[in-house]
Amino acid sequence: MITALEQRPERLPMATACKALGLNRSTVYQWRKSPVRNAAESSLSRKDAPQPRALSPFERDTVRELLLSEPYRDQPPYEVYHALLEQGRYLCSISTMHRLLREDNCSGERRQQRPAQHHAIPRLEATRPNQVWTWDITKLATHQRGVYLCLYVVIDLFSRFVVAWMISRKENSALSQQLMDEAVTRYNIGAGELTIHQDRGSPMIAHNYLDLMSELGVTTSHSRPRVSNDNPFSESQFKTAKYQPDYPGRFTDIAHGRQWCESYFDWYNFSHHHSGLAGFTPAQVFTGKHEKIAEVRQQALAEQFTHHPERFVKGPPKAAMPCKSVFINPIQRGGEHEMMTTAVNFPTLSAARESQRNIH
Repeated sequence: MITALEQRPERLPMATACKALGLNRSTVYQWRKSPVRNAAESSLSRKDAPQPRALSPFERDTVRELLLSEPYRDQPPYEVYHALLEQGRYLCSISTMHRLLREDNCSGERRQQRPAQHHAIPRLEATRPNQVWTWDITKLATHQRGVYLCLYVVIDLFSRFVVAWMISRKENSALSQQLMDEAVTRYNIGAGELTIHQDRGSPMIAHNYLDLMSELGVTTSHSRPRVSNDNPFSESQFKTAKYQPDYPGRFTDIAHGRQWCESYFDWYNFSHHHSGLAGFTPAQVFTGKHEKIAEVRQQALAEQFTHHPERFVKGPPKAAMPCKSVFINPIQRGGEHEMMTTAVNFPTLSAARESQRNIH
């Protein structure tokens, strides 16, 4: 073994050669300094080197029998060690007990544990309004320390249109049932037409809430635990709300919260030029009015190009349009998202404004 180590190629590092031969590199260096190389060579391998402090085979068998005996077979080495000390007995250290159990494949968690949970990545796609909804609950601080209001918001994934919202002093599954029941009924959602995505808060995973969704024919989807990116559109909407210049920060009472939210959601749906919708408002995309508005935009751009073509270095401008498909956790294919085009039937704008109202 030492001969092979000394005759290794120059390009082979000492550390790599020692690892391949099962030798300790510091031991090799010490052996080189030792005058008695033959004696050192026999003890280079840590696996074969005798340990003067090691237990004898008889002592090892004694410890094994004790660990597997009736009084101690369900106890960890720590408990066995101290129980023996109270009896005035010492057989070996706690680490030695663990080592012997590992050699016999008897170590491991002895308590009953819940198996590791594996949650599938939610992958959703919306190509039209009222195909996928996503919702969440956020806390609104009040002037009273430790007291918060709960704001429930449901948005349409394709258009970002807030289809329903509710503000309450508490957060529970009964309120989530009321919110979803009224929203699904109001928009005439048929069985099998809608998927609702949410995180894993108690109102979203309660059995009575899931039973209601099943009765309504609504498919439910949940985020993975502790993965906020699985519900990005609701989280983004909450940030938009709380970063408004007129956001009060703290509310006086629930009436104050409802008053502000009613004004905010009316602006958000019908006046907010959404960056994720190519500058259209959620209501325009929800109702399909954005297509006619896009024609007006395109005409204005074309007229400007006619008068000042030098200002458009990339050629004739084209009015931007919203994506034809909106995804949550899309599957990457060739570096691009797989896009789909489908025919869409939209409700009227007046119907959308009438539908979007506060649910108390």
